[in-house]
Amino acid sequence: MIAAIIAAAGSGERFGASIPKALIQLGDRTLLEHAVASISAVADQIVVTAPAGFEEQIKSLVGDDIVVVTGGATRSESVRAGLAAIKGADFVLVHDAARSLASVDLAKRVVASLQGGAVAVVPVLPVVDTLQQVDAAGNVVAAVDRAQLRRVQTPQGFTYSVLSQVHQSAQDATDDSTLALNAGHAVQTVLGEERALKITTPSDLATALTFLGDATTFTTGVGVDAHAFAQGRQLWLAGLHWPDEVGVEGHSDGDVAAHAICDALFAATGLGDLGSNFGTSRPEYAGAPGVTLLKETYVLISSAGYSISHVSVQIIGNRPRIGARRAEAISTLSQALGGAEVAILATTTDGMGLTGEGKGIAAIASALVIKR
Repeated sequence: MIAAIIAAAGSGERFGASIPKALIQLGDRTLLEHAVASISAVADQIVVTAPAGFEEQIKSLVGDDIVVVTGGATRSESVRAGLAAIKGADFVLVHDAARSLASVDLAKRVVASLQGGAVAVVPVLPVVDTLQQVDAAGNVVAAVDRAQLRRVQTPQGFTYSVLSQVHQSAQDATDDSTLALNAGHAVQTVLGEERALKITTPSDLATALTFLGDATTFTTGVGVDAHAFAQGRQLWLAGLHWPDEVGVEGHSDGDVAAHAICDALFAATGLGDLGSNFGTSRPEYAGAPGVTLLKETYVLISSAGYSISHVSVQIIGNRPRIGARRAEAISTLSQALGGAEVAILATTTDGMGLTGEGKGIAAIASALVIKR
């Protein structure tokens, strides 16, 4: 039996995202969903290691046939957690969700090598750049011969017994083939592929999109919303409740930031506007939270073949003070939009107009989307 561990517990910190990297959208699916799609073609059992607190969200993505366990603080700890959930396997593939576009053929090459007698297998690619060694001051001290150097990828494959043995030491490494090598096992290589790149930055994501095989078009949209303050209403803004503030008038919860983002996304995709999709003709959306409207908007534009590259919203008003809760608001809006990158800014109008006179609050949003 062939089992697979997909390491998906990494944060999106280097990516600049407020959600785990595995939940970032690549085209019409998350990185994790892409990774599962290729591995499921060769694996009889799949275990996904999830970040703490995101287990249920990941379970909803991958389905009941895949085991989800809580990952550790390091990659090696996560692999050990996944290994503990595997039963009766002859071989184990260890794959990174960040290498989401690794193909089925690559996984099959790794499995074939294992079935041919290898105990540890790693996909590799030649190093094509010139390499040089530098000292602490940044001076070049020697040229490095790249002829015998290789770039290491995943999925990596092991016999169950070898992978279990190398992880008994509880050592950490950036990949499992290093642990196997350090333990004295022979590590066989197979040819990797460029599409199995590791996605850690927005530029990597842009590169990955070119491997999906679809032509992509970028479009932009702008959305604006404003509401007057109204006594007796709760204030919801940027997906958050502000309990010490006066709320605003509105058909739904009056979240001007969320509403402006919805309109920006509808403008970028040509799918109407906030009123035509969620207006007074839709009584089921009366009092609806802005986050709910964002989630509904995300479903609509995704179904139409669009994915979100970036969203920015400028909140205009004397209050509330956004800065103290900016990170929380970014995380909330990003999760509602499937992990899209979100920026939130705030300003005032120096006493001018509705917002400057303290009579209301407004927001202007822009959205960049991709059409395949």
